[in-house]
Amino acid sequence: MAKRRATSSQRHQPTMHDVARIAGVSQMTVSRVMRGTGYISKDVRNDVVKAAREIGYVHNRLAGGNATYDNPIVGVVVPTMQNRVFTEVLSGVNEALNESGLRPVFGVSEYSLETEEDLVFDLLSWRPRGLILPGLEHTASLRKIIAQTGVRVAEIMDIDGDPISACFGFSHAKAGEDMAKHLIERGYRTFGYVGSQGGADLRATKRFDAFSRVIREAGASLVFNRSPEGATSMEVGRQITDEVLGQPNPPGAVYYANDDLAAGGIMHCLAEGISIPKQIALAGFNGLGFLSALPKLLTTTVTPRFEIGKAAASWLMHSDTTEAIQKTELSAKLRIGETT
Repeated sequence: MAKRRATSSQRHQPTMHDVARIAGVSQMTVSRVMRGTGYISKDVRNDVVKAAREIGYVHNRLAGGNATYDNPIVGVVVPTMQNRVFTEVLSGVNEALNESGLRPVFGVSEYSLETEEDLVFDLLSWRPRGLILPGLEHTASLRKIIAQTGVRVAEIMDIDGDPISACFGFSHAKAGEDMAKHLIERGYRTFGYVGSQGGADLRATKRFDAFSRVIREAGASLVFNRSPEGATSMEVGRQITDEVLGQPNPPGAVYYANDDLAAGGIMHCLAEGISIPKQIALAGFNGLGFLSALPKLLTTTVTPRFEIGKAAASWLMHSDTTEAIQKTELSAKLRIGETT
């Protein structure tokens, strides 16, 4: 039987008094912390925030004390705005919401689950109609407050796991497996991997785990693995590709966490007179539009970014808090180019 979520009327809603009691301060102090007014010591502020999150209390910023999550805004958290992926997701979200007069309000987590938690607590204080969150991995406090408030949540860009309410995306594990099988079929036996965000991109990690498992099962080997910190770019892709090819025994193929890195790999090879794929094969992820302007068409996985954003926002517009939990797959597809 499909799981169903309890309605907000079935939950005890914690109050400012509850927070004050647990934190050992006055309600006025709690109010000042929540409103960000007046001088409050750092220790007291931390105690109040910790108590609020412990019991799932969310401050209500709206005048009149409206406690329902039924306002014409949708809170959206994206992990980054430094590549094209999530601008396309937001375009899909915006198109769907415009049809019903709702408006998105968004924040950027930079792949930090703790920052995502902070953003969600702040967004919930405005009593949004719903939330759109990246991926299926979140902090325990974030999950608790969502359960406490009963706010509708659409998780996007992943289906490899258990959603809170509903998720819209594709299997990163399958994308990694498909790419590994393609490269094995092409005869490659030694591989390099160039990741991103210092490993903080958990969806890229799912692809890599599946990719490396398939190549191991095929008797092949991973001879280079690097995930630089910070934002990804073509420049970073060029730098790491130079490092890959400078190894005593460089791999026959390199799998990149995204197309920006892979495009940098292509540009490095072209600048150095390295034949692709004769001397080295390159593969990316996402299928971004700018790839058509490159001298060689990259082998990559094309993801339905706009469609995912639109589907998630459409679900929020028409769902209610008693709907069964659901998982919606919008398939990603392997596109074989000239680099493998």
